[in-house]
Order: sequence, then structure tokens, then C-alpha cells
Amino acid sequence: MKPITSFITSGIVVLGLSTALFSLPVGATTDIKATTKVSSLTLEAAQVAANAAVKACQQRGAMVAVTVVDRSGIVLVTLRDSLAGMHTPETATRKAWTAVSFKNSTTELVKVTAYNQASSGIRELDHVAMIGGGLLIQESGSIVGGIGVSGAPGGDMDDECAKAGIAAIQDAIDLN
Repeated sequence: MKPITSFITSGIVVLGLSTALFSLPVGATTDIKATTKVSSLTLEAAQVAANAAVKACQQRGAMVAVTVVDRSGIVLVTLRDSLAGMHTPETATRKAWTAVSFKNSTTELVKVTAYNQASSGIRELDHVAMIGGGLLIQESGSIVGGIGVSGAPGGDMDDECAKAGIAAIQDAIDLN
């Protein structure tokens, strides 16, 4: 009987502590910031960036897929050249998501997650793509989206095409 009594007593103490810790005095809600405003990429901008990235790669002879995600990593648009490999849409999506999720380009993440690096375990997470071609899209230093390109002969060209996609919308972003 004693263990049940101590359990009930400790439960009451915990309940009392949680009420004290998470209760705000009446009128205190006016002193807190209740919402935040954030910018995120629009569908229109995502379409322009994706088209520009595909065209940049086509001009170099590479058939690719491009995915543009919003600031939360949610897909806004995916385009695939009709001759791009079947794996390219998923890889492009993973690259864009990875860049936004870890707030860094996938080319840079390749370096910091290499074997024996402190962050090497990130490579084991679902949905990540540690290969060049995933870049952040930013407005005044804040992430508004990401772009992933897959299918060029290497991560360097994927990066170049992603940069062309961002360049196509950068003026519009800067005007906001």
C-alpha cells in the first residue's frame, strides 16, 4: 500500500509543479510574441527557378530533374527532362530537402558528414542526399526555399544548374 501512496503523492507534486511552471499570470500574454512572420518561396518563383535550372543543364548537354521546395522542405515543383534517368526526380527532391533541412548546400554537407567527421551519422538518416546539387534559396540571409538538381555528370554541374535556377529569381526575391 505504501508504494501506491507515494506514487499518488509524487503525482500530485508533479502536477503541482507543472501547473506552476507552465501557468502565466493573468495579463502576461500581452508580453509575449504569439506569432512570427516568415517568407517562403511562391509556386510561381519555384516554377521559374526549376525551368531555368533544367534549361541551364540542357545547354550543357545534361538531362536532369529539378525539384524546388519551400522553406519547410515541402515540394513546390518537380520537373524532369524527358530523357533524364528514372532516379533523378527522387534524388533532386532529396537534395533540395537536405539543403533546407540542414541549412547548407549538399556539396558542403558532403565534406562535413564524411567518414570520421562528427556529423557523419547524418548520412544514415532517411531522405538525405549527400551529393552536390542541393542549394538554399535565400532572402536577405533567411532561407525561403531550396533547389535540387540531379542527373548531370557530376555534383559540380548539378550545382551550376541549381545556381542558374536561383539566379533566374534572385532579382524578384531581392525586391520583396
